Amino acid sequence: MISKQSKRNDAHEEPRLPGSPDWLPSQRRADKTKVRACSLPVVQELGHNFRGGLCMSTWVEGTVVNLRQWTDELYSIQVTADIAPFTAGQFTRVALEIDGEMVARPYSFVNAPDNPVHEFYFVLVKNGPLTHAMRDLKRGDTLFLAPRGAGFFILSEIPEADNLWMLATGTALGPFLSILSTAEAWQRHRNIVLVHAVRTAEELTYGDEIRALLEQHPGELQFIPFVSREDTGFAIRSRVPAALEDGRLEQTAGISITASDSQVMICGNPAMVRDTMAVLEARGLKKNRRREPGQITTEQYWKA
Repeated sequence: MISKQSKRNDAHEEPRLPGSPDWLPSQRRADKTKVRACSLPVVQELGHNFRGGLCMSTWVEGTVVNLRQWTDELYSIQVTADIAPFTAGQFTRVALEIDGEMVARPYSFVNAPDNPVHEFYFVLVKNGPLTHAMRDLKRGDTLFLAPRGAGFFILSEIPEADNLWMLATGTALGPFLSILSTAEAWQRHRNIVLVHAVRTAEELTYGDEIRALLEQHPGELQFIPFVSREDTGFAIRSRVPAALEDGRLEQTAGISITASDSQVMICGNPAMVRDTMAVLEARGLKKNRRREPGQITTEQYWKA
């Protein structure tokens, strides 16, 4: 049976991070690769920017290893599947056969590229058949993955800088955890600030993983949580753009965001992405492009 970790709010040393599970993922690999041709129609679950074409020539059949329940709506699923190597920060497509159709949705990898157990962080989508079906999967069940990862929200697309800011809302924390698990992140940047913005404290997930990173990289990594709808005593109660405008974010970090020594990666809610970009652009930073390098790199998790 897949274990579902119930909600919890344990007391921790500062910074206190509620919702931290105490379980260890299985590391077994699938015995062999199973590939299914795309003979069924592929449809997109509602509410997400698919970030690419819908037609897939093949799906790789993966095996569910574990399911982690954070809250009533937030889950992480682990899958073994023999897919092509990916780069930290990339996403892939996840699918299930539902009522004669392959229902698909893109998810960023949470796991490190060298971890054979692929992990995806998801929220239940209202009237979304895929996420509700994923919630009910058990160990040993099948979950299909696209054969390879995709996307350019990766460190090799970002100019080097002393300070790297990672700004995430909700499940967009996932690709940052993958990036932070690589040596490249620490070789390219002296200081990294990870921001996770949520509505309520119970949505501050992956506490154990974040604490482990803080212990592994003292003086290099800071974690700054945001909780917008309740007072916590440890998190900034605000939206990220507002805390940038009034200086609270940089004051908390003790580091300024400047065009000369900072790179900012923004991922998640399109309103946060848009408004944060506007604040940064007003301060002289510009979007990073291959032909015209800048300081802001973005990834939206759905269309506004």
